[in-house]
Amino acid sequence: MTDQLTLTGLVATTPRHIVTSEGLAITSFRLASQQRRFDKSLGSWADADTNWYTVTAFRNLALNASVSLNKGDRVVAVGRLKVRDWSNDDRSGTSIEVEADSLGHDLHWGVSEYQRVARPDTEESPEPEGDEEDEVHA
Repeated sequence: MTDQLTLTGLVATTPRHIVTSEGLAITSFRLASQQRRFDKSLGSWADADTNWYTVTAFRNLALNASVSLNKGDRVVAVGRLKVRDWSNDDRSGTSIEVEADSLGHDLHWGVSEYQRVARPDTEESPEPEGDEEDEVHA
């Protein structure tokens, strides 16, 4: 079973985009998701812990993310959770990764402009063609 989650936060690192020798596009970045708590004694919200995630996108999502997301952007990320233990010579730890299914700007904090991208090798089926202006002849 795969855990799917939705995260909001800041793109904390410049997104890194690579294309493997097999042609697979990959974009990854660190996401800082800060928790806030209501402090009853002060009667106001206060910053609490920050959770850090590595978010990785593949294929068309990676291509779109690489040109759309920048360090400091507030984003929404939906994806599958991957928890991995790691160790090297003198240290060990756990990394929390999210394999993204969807990424986008968090419109609670700003505005964004959507632009559909047409690619010949798209993963999605093409939309049905509708009435276009150039088809109408008076």
